[in-house]
Amino acid sequence: MVVWILFLALVFLFLALDLGVFNKTPHIISSKEAGKWTAFWVLLSFLFSGVIYWLYSTNYIANPDSLKPATAMIKYITGYLIELSLSIDNIFVIAIIFASFKIPQKYQHRVLFWGIIGAIIFRGLMIFFGVLLINKFAWTTYLFGGFLVFTAIKMLFSKDEDEFQPKNSFVYKMLGKIIPITNQTDKEHFFIKKDAKTYATPLFVALVVIEVMDVLFAVDSVPAILAITSDPFLVFSSNIFAILGLRSMYFFLANMLEKFSYLEYSLIAILSFVGIKMLLHDFIEIPEWASLGFIAMSLIAGILFSLQKSKTEEETKPSRDDE
Repeated sequence: MVVWILFLALVFLFLALDLGVFNKTPHIISSKEAGKWTAFWVLLSFLFSGVIYWLYSTNYIANPDSLKPATAMIKYITGYLIELSLSIDNIFVIAIIFASFKIPQKYQHRVLFWGIIGAIIFRGLMIFFGVLLINKFAWTTYLFGGFLVFTAIKMLFSKDEDEFQPKNSFVYKMLGKIIPITNQTDKEHFFIKKDAKTYATPLFVALVVIEVMDVLFAVDSVPAILAITSDPFLVFSSNIFAILGLRSMYFFLANMLEKFSYLEYSLIAILSFVGIKMLLHDFIEIPEWASLGFIAMSLIAGILFSLQKSKTEEETKPSRDDE
């Protein structure tokens, strides 16, 4: 329990410093600034694997039947990479939501900050119940595995024209019935008053839609990491570090999302792998290093093929002098 309290205190300390110090004044986050923060969060996430090793070493000495420290560390890194890769799809949706509601760039960080607070709460609840179900009902492992394979197949055959339309969504329509919505923005405020009546600004609407979409994405990501481990702390900590780095990664990738067209196939491969692993866990035991290696290679391959495709398209694109 002490470890959980200290971890959550550390997370909220990072968030308080983020909003209260580093981003106290709303501003447009450049790709350079976002790149530095992305590197910071990724480095911090990997350094935390050392903390995982130390924590589980202490536990292993007291209880030799518990999870070995090296195994715990590999499971954490594997889980983190899964969550990081699946969050890429989330970045695409966030970009669509911001564009749809015309959220000024300088206020986008504020929306994502409060979105993360909600994501931590909802992810925590989903992980708690997911671990509870797997530990109490072994058959739910097959249910989760089948769902992940189904999701991978659905992603493979989905069409580009099935793009998410925020203003046509059920969430937007329901929110409009609860509180009046205005197209007017007032700096970073989520609500404004007009004629003694309170209206939700586009920032609040975007926040709610992003929050709901994150819950939907968690339906994929939480079962995926449960294929690696059902240890609540490993699942939660890897999830949270991926979420914390999501904002900076969004600003870093937002202007070049189209360059990573093959990453979707990496996600399909990862979802298929973890789904099949869950379905066959009683028959085949896949080593931890093999899972980590497959997920890492899938991500690397997706990035390299995407960059190569983008480079080829740039080279074959006719220059203005040729036109």
